[in-house]
Amino acid sequence: MNARTVRIGGAAGYWGDTANGPEQLVLQGDVQYLVFDYLAEVTMAILAKARGKSPDAGYATDFITQVIKPLAGEIARRRIRVIANAGGVNLQACAKAIRAALAEAGVSLKVGTVEGDELLDRTEELRARGVREMYDGKPLPAKLASCNAYLGAFPIAAALDAGADIVVTGRVVDSAVTLGALVHEFGWTPEDWDRLAAGTLAGHLIECGCQATGGNFTDWEQVAPGWDRMGFPIAECSADGSFVITKPADTGGLVSPFTVGEQLVYEIDDPQAYIVPDVVCDFSGARLVQQAPDRVHVSGVRGRPRTPDYKVCATHDDGFRATFIQTITSFDAPRRARANGEAILSVARRRLAQQNLPDFRDTAIHLIGTNTLWNPAYRPPVDANELVLRVDVWHERYSGCEVFSKEAAGAALSMTTGRCAAGPTGRPKTTPVVRPFSFLLPKTEVPVKVAVDGQAVSFDWQRLATAPTMQPAPALETVEVRAAQGDTIRVPLIRLAVARSGDKGDRANIGVLARRPDYLPYLRAALTAEGVRDWFAHTGTSRVDRFDLPGLNALNFVLHDALGGGGAVSLRLDVQGKTYAQQLLHFPVTLPRALMGDAA
Repeated sequence: MNARTVRIGGAAGYWGDTANGPEQLVLQGDVQYLVFDYLAEVTMAILAKARGKSPDAGYATDFITQVIKPLAGEIARRRIRVIANAGGVNLQACAKAIRAALAEAGVSLKVGTVEGDELLDRTEELRARGVREMYDGKPLPAKLASCNAYLGAFPIAAALDAGADIVVTGRVVDSAVTLGALVHEFGWTPEDWDRLAAGTLAGHLIECGCQATGGNFTDWEQVAPGWDRMGFPIAECSADGSFVITKPADTGGLVSPFTVGEQLVYEIDDPQAYIVPDVVCDFSGARLVQQAPDRVHVSGVRGRPRTPDYKVCATHDDGFRATFIQTITSFDAPRRARANGEAILSVARRRLAQQNLPDFRDTAIHLIGTNTLWNPAYRPPVDANELVLRVDVWHERYSGCEVFSKEAAGAALSMTTGRCAAGPTGRPKTTPVVRPFSFLLPKTEVPVKVAVDGQAVSFDWQRLATAPTMQPAPALETVEVRAAQGDTIRVPLIRLAVARSGDKGDRANIGVLARRPDYLPYLRAALTAEGVRDWFAHTGTSRVDRFDLPGLNALNFVLHDALGGGGAVSLRLDVQGKTYAQQLLHFPVTLPRALMGDAA
């Protein structure tokens, strides 16, 4: 590490994350920056609806209640600078609330803002130009709930350059809150591709809170004793782009190449083309080295010139959904539960027809406790005398879901015995379905404004809107596939690797990291794209792509069309692919018995 380093604490991974993060990092982290990532696609739609009800709503209120109000005094005393995308769809209301909370606390801090991501008022202009969804080619919906471009790090750096102590933004890419601090601290230019890529990875690793410090870790027993006091991640960064991931002392969790590596492969597609507004990142050669207990050094990241477009994510309402759940126990529980669910749907459909309402767009019956998430061809055996029945419906009208809600609640005395509540009692609640709509828009058409305490800051957004010539990714050197010969053993993947899975819209990814480098040739032989597609055939995935990360001795699989639409659209039990890694860890792999040693 270089002599001068900057410590950045990742204090929140989503709107609703625990208040422990900011408190811990401020009081115990010895950080210079505190960064927050609050926004997801569905969150933007929720905030847009809140703004529709009140002109003072539409931002992440947790930032005020969990950070500014309780911690403003300590933040000022310790000279910690704060960056958050808490502005949501009402940046100015958020900034106003921040200033009010600071005044109430008697603290004087400068508040910077970054705006330009909000494109909702340009809906008709976008429609007239024939904007199409970037994945399925559909036209722009009739009415949007939100529409925001994913901005980058340089406007955040401009606000810091102008003296802002707190920088609040609307939609920016998750890693930009970290990269913006590094651009400011080290003076990185828009053409410092390798450093920008490294800073992006630092941001990617800490953007999901404790997922980098042992949260959601495959080897959960190593960290379970500290689950009640998990340490939040800190990126200790140097000017050359290298950095260390660590956590505050005397906190729970673990920082190891595997906990950090699982987060590195989380929710990425092609590791050689991780695209953010400021740079195209190549994570394929990233190397993780245990420098000391709970300190992992990260290096080997490369970058290529930025693209000419911003990704824009709009959201729109697409019908309604309702969910009914109940516990069923005793003899023949699975058969009885399925019959119960099918009967509820049957009577609801009859009522729809009587009221001249269309059929449900989609329905689903889940028998939770019977390995319902699994491919039936590879499903582990189960003998369930107790399970949870879950029935989901999706209808284009509110009234259609209300028909289901009434009939599901009304079946209590007319269908199965051996039942009891599996959650809150009463009729199932009808809620809107929010669907994302993504497209690309030239950066030259998205002006970005920066201000500090309401005063405009000079910012050359046009320079960042021009993209140099695209460069292809370099060819990868990967280990050869090796088929096991001689005395072999067949073991589940979990004995040879750790894994983490996540989602990107209707795509799921599964990153697999070999526990030892000499396992990798046999993993590459067993885990083909075709084999993984077959393992997950029950998801309806249309294609599986496999990518190599030789620096990590890892593979990344991208499953297309694998989430039933994903997010709030999907009626799947797992709408974000969070369980897919655990399913893949049962995949059988054959390798020489000698490699397993005593573990064989």
